[in-house]
Parts: sequence; structure tokens; C-alpha cells
Amino acid sequence: MGAMSSLIWEKKYRYSGSSETPGDGNIGDTWARVAKAAAQNEKSPSKWEKRFSEILQDFKFLPGGRILANAGTARKAVTMFNCYVMNKIEDSIEGIFDTVKEAAVTQKHGGGVGFDFSTLRPGGSPIKGCEASSSGPISFMQVFDSTCRTIMSAGQRRGAQMGILRCDHPDIEAFITAKRGNSQLQMFNLSVGVTEKFINAVRSNSDWELVFKGKVYKTMHAVELWELMMKSAYDFAEPGFILLDRINLMNNLRYCEEITATNPCGEQPLPPYGACLLGSLNLTRFVSSPFTKHAQISYGDLAAVTRDAVRFLDNVVDISAFPLEAQKTEAADKRRMGIGITGLADALIFLGIRYGSEESVKTASEIMRTIKEAAYESSISLGMEKGCFPLLDKTRYMQGEFIKTLPKSIQKSIREKGLRNSHLTSIAPTGTISLLAGNISSGLEPVFAFSYKRKIRNSHEGDSSSHEIKDYAYARYCKFIGSDPKESELPPYFVSSDKVSPDEHIAMQAALQAHVDSSISKTINVPAEFPFKDFKEIYMKAYENGLKGCTTFRPSDQISGVLVKEEQKSEKSTVQEIRLPQRPVELEGTTYKIKTPLSTEAIYLTINDIHDKDGRRRPYELFINTKNLQHFSWIVAMTRLISAVFRNEPEPSFLVDELKSIYDPNGGYFSEGRYVPSLAADIGLVIEKHLQKIGFVKEKPGKTGGGRSSSKHASAPGADKLMICPNCGSKSLFSQENCLKCLECGFSKCD
Repeated sequence: MGAMSSLIWEKKYRYSGSSETPGDGNIGDTWARVAKAAAQNEKSPSKWEKRFSEILQDFKFLPGGRILANAGTARKAVTMFNCYVMNKIEDSIEGIFDTVKEAAVTQKHGGGVGFDFSTLRPGGSPIKGCEASSSGPISFMQVFDSTCRTIMSAGQRRGAQMGILRCDHPDIEAFITAKRGNSQLQMFNLSVGVTEKFINAVRSNSDWELVFKGKVYKTMHAVELWELMMKSAYDFAEPGFILLDRINLMNNLRYCEEITATNPCGEQPLPPYGACLLGSLNLTRFVSSPFTKHAQISYGDLAAVTRDAVRFLDNVVDISAFPLEAQKTEAADKRRMGIGITGLADALIFLGIRYGSEESVKTASEIMRTIKEAAYESSISLGMEKGCFPLLDKTRYMQGEFIKTLPKSIQKSIREKGLRNSHLTSIAPTGTISLLAGNISSGLEPVFAFSYKRKIRNSHEGDSSSHEIKDYAYARYCKFIGSDPKESELPPYFVSSDKVSPDEHIAMQAALQAHVDSSISKTINVPAEFPFKDFKEIYMKAYENGLKGCTTFRPSDQISGVLVKEEQKSEKSTVQEIRLPQRPVELEGTTYKIKTPLSTEAIYLTINDIHDKDGRRRPYELFINTKNLQHFSWIVAMTRLISAVFRNEPEPSFLVDELKSIYDPNGGYFSEGRYVPSLAADIGLVIEKHLQKIGFVKEKPGKTGGGRSSSKHASAPGADKLMICPNCGSKSLFSQENCLKCLECGFSKCD
């Protein structure tokens, strides 16, 4: 194991031991611990412990991170399922906060969660019995967002959430634009639930009705809503979309469940209380004689490891704990799992095949077909040995559209014998476990960079050193030829993500989706200069090619932290110098009253204005006054800092988003029908209101990139797509597999 692999193992997966269970001394001990735990309920535990150890060794099969970290430890109450979809949210205060509670319990155990908010009535709808109006799903999403932040601040892994709203919900326009300015819902990924009817309306330029429980709230052109979605995705990288009708049409269990949401990264469309149990086959370990004309994939070995991996994960269903009893019941009734791949791009490099080429698409399809068929064959055998999943109805199961893609012999076996697991394949993000396996390419994605610098913390506290990290295939190639060639000197089959076109991304994802009964987590990266008219076609082509969803990422200065190329910076005008007159004796201003449940005394906020040299009215100073002196020093500091920004920043409106993004770990409160995450956020809302009142801003401002610039990755492929990392502050953050990851410090939004 290299330095980075050792660090990942030590930090994420090594068990330090307890009074009753010994710790891991090396990665071999980890494999042995996990294999023994997965085999404990077998009739011949020693036989299967050996078989499971064999597929884990040398990272051939990579179980989900929570399995590696928790299986066989003294942590009896931990879940080994990574992500969940929560219950169908009842349209009532009681129903909403029941879901908040269940989501908090799930996140406490480290599970990411997905929600469908389409069941909540739109903003402004009357609430019977209290003569009030609903604040709508967006407002309640802020409650879930704040809860997720609070759970994360309590020391657990970073919270991850997916929020879905149907394309015909009356609040869909507000949902699409909800994260602009980066001030709210930052613990959510957002996707629009798109229907066939909507796609057809876009194509025919028809009217589109926004409806809730039969009542039409608004009629608009479908193209108008489509353009709003596309422009938001183009400028802000959200929302993505999931194709609800296709997901349900291709669902093996469409006869007994309806799917309206996915887990946070989108690879698992799940019913209420559904959970995803994940594992990935490391394709680099199935290629013999890499970089030679004799290089080939051992499909027989791949199928054999897949069969044992199915049994491994099926056993984990029975040894895992669950945050909620309903999640345990759902998992036991269907025994869902998601076996996928990682290292695809590196495996293609070993074979001398360029990622995105027709040959690569054909090869990837054959790989996934092999895994699919081996997985279903294994599940059939397990069903005969241990029993089929309880909700199996053979007749209706055989009517599934995906089942019809299986060979006739496998269909016949299912019809006659049944099978153990309702779903078997999925391609999930594998960022951390791919690093553990030697920095192999992640999932089905192309290689982002063949080499880059990364900080590794040394054993003594606070000390770190910088190491060059090489992509696994590139490192093997350097050893193969005995030198370290520059990228320009590499063979043409070494291709990084910035050289792969959107059409090639779609073709690869579509080829694999044909053999995946769940879904795929993937990001289609496009350059900043990519034309909008071509960008829109990506989503329509995704639909036409049979994808179940689509997520794109285009660098934009509308996204917080995005840095543009140096040549692009030089084209922009320099920051204007602000020249304000000295404070006159009198200033005109406005005083606002803030009443919060945090204090019995109101807070009075006064903003005084001045006219600048161009005659524009702008804020000059701010004062906060209250009888409650509990936070006197904090109030004085806020007053002076905000006033200083007003006087010295040409465009101080960025303060609004900064203040509104502050969340109180004790929870926020409702004010005037909207959720306010903290008192500081309330002050930000007042400032925003004042700036609009005096005409200083016409609309909600977007937050542009900023922060420290770093050149350490400037030579890396796709360096113009790197963003500022919120963890280490370096220009090292990129989007891959529906997740933000840092090349520098290892930060991952999804871990």
C-alpha cells in the first residue's frame, strides 16, 4: 500500500480494537475481519470465510465503506448500508416533523438520505383550521437542511441529502432556483422529477400545467420551464433530473412499489424506507498483460468473483443494524443490493483502449453484461439454497422490462426457481475506496488527472507533507516503460476527463445502464465555454439514450468558490475603487424590527444610507439596538464589521448570502411564514430587504468565486474546472460521480 492508501485505511477503515475484539494491524487483518463477519451465518463458515477473503484480497472486490469499517467490530448497533430514501412525507406539520425526526436518526447512524417533497402543498395554500397559509416545500426543506447540518456538527460523517420535486408541482420554479447565491439548502443535492408527459410537452412546445391534488395553480409553456432548468444547471450545476416514468418502468418490483426519489448521489432509486447496500468490482484486477498486445480481460474470473460478491452482500443484509425498524423490514423483504464497478478507465488504459471510443463503449457493455448475468445466476442459486426474497411474485416479476434483457436461460430459471434478491446491480461513487485500492480511476468515470500533489498528515500532530499522487494505470505504465513521461508523451489511449466529450460520456453511461437494474452515479463535465444551446442537448440526449437521470457540471463564477482561468480573469474589469464622502452630520435611514423566539425583547436594526459619487443610494452604516444585553459584545462586533463592509466594499450585497447561510446548531425558527436558520440569517434577510428597497440591488445577487489561488494543480488536466475546497482552501475541488471531491486534502462532500 502506498502512503495515500495507508492513510485512507488508517483514517476510514482500520478498526482500533476493543476489550472483546482485536484491532486491525494491517489491511490483511481488515479483510479477515470483514470476511469472517460476512460468513458467520453460513452453514460452513470457514469455507465461506476463505472464499470471501480471496475476493477481498488485493482489492478485487471493494465492499461499501461502511461494511469495511464496521463488519466484525464491537459496534453492534451500526448500519452497513450507505444511503436511504425516507418515507412518503405526509402533508401536515406532524407528518413533516415525523420525517425530520426519522431523517435525523438515520443521519446519526451515518446514512445519507433522499426525499420526495412533491407531497407537500405549495406555498400560499390555505391550512384548514388555523386561518394561515402554507410556507411550501422549499421552506420546510430548510428545516431538513438545518437538521442535517446539526447532526454533522455533532461529529458524524458529512451529511448528504437528495431533494426531489416533480416537474408539475406548483413550486417547481422556486425549487429550481432555490440554491442560487449559495445561501441555503447546501446539504442537499437537487433533482427535478421529470415525466414522459413533460418531455413530450417540451418537444411539442405545448402548455404545461402546475398542479397539486387536481387543482391547477399555473399554466406555462413547457419549454419555459425546461429553459429555466437548463439555465440553472448551466450556471449553477443544479438541478439534475431523474426520469420518474423510466425508473418505474424498468423497476423489477414495479408491481409492489412506486419510486419517487433516489439516494443522495442518484445511483439508487428507492421506495420509501429503501436502503442501498453497495459493493464494486475493481476492474484493474481482471486485466492480464497490461500495455501489451496480449492484454485482455478475464471474463471468467470476473464472473466468479461477482457470484461470491452477491453471496457476501446478501449475508450483510442479515448482520447489519438499521436506524429504523421500517428500514430493516424493507431490506429484509426485498434483499436489494447494488454490485457495480470501479477502475473502468484504468482497465481500458491497460487494454490500450481510449475512453469514449466505440471500442471502449463495447468493452464496458460486455463487462457489465458479464456482471449482470453472473449476479442473477448467483441470486438464483442462493434462492434455491436459502429461500427467495419474501415479496417475490414470479409471474409479475417476470413481466419486468429489465428482466426481459436477461438471457432466456436465466429468465427460465427465475420463472421456475425464483431468486434471492430483487435488485443486484448499481454503479455508485467509489472515491474513497478507489483511493484505498491504490488511486484507481473512480467508478465508471474517466481519469480526472494522471498525477497531482496532495497533502498527507504525518504521525505527529499538525505536521503534513506533500506527495505526488499518481493514477494507478499511469503509475503502472511509468514502471512498465521505466520512466515518467509527460502527458503529451503518453499514448493516445491515456485520456483525461477534459478530453472526453459529452456525447462520449452519454454513450458510456447508456451502454452500462442497459445492464444495471438500479441506476448510475455519474457527472458529465463540460468546459466553461461550452455553448448553452449544445448544453441543453445533453439532457435530451440522455433521455433519448435510455438514461434514468442526468447530472452535469460546468465551471461558472456563479458557483461559490469557482476560480476561472488566469486569462479569463485578465479579461474582467478590475475591482472599482469606492470613494464615499466623509460622514455628514445627518443621514437618512430605516429602522427594522426583528422579533424572534430567541428573546423576549425585540431587536431593532437601523441602516443609514448615503449617495456615492455616481449618485446611487447605498448603505453606509448599520446599528443594532435591543434591551437584551446577553449578546452585547456580539452585537457590537456585528455592527462594526457590517458597517465597515458597507463603507469599503463596492458591492456589499455579498453579505446577504454570507449571513443567510449561517445556521444555528440549536435550530432556527419560523418568521413570517418562512424558516430562518439563525438570528444572523434574519439580519441578512433584513439587509436584503433594505438593499432592494433603496434600489441598490434589483434581484438576488449571485455569489462569485473568490479565495486563495493555488497553482499546484495548474498543470493537471481540467485545471480550469477546479474550485476552492471548503475544507483546506486550495484550488483542488472538482465534481465527479455527483459529488465534490478535493485532490489536495481528500475532502469529499459524500463521505
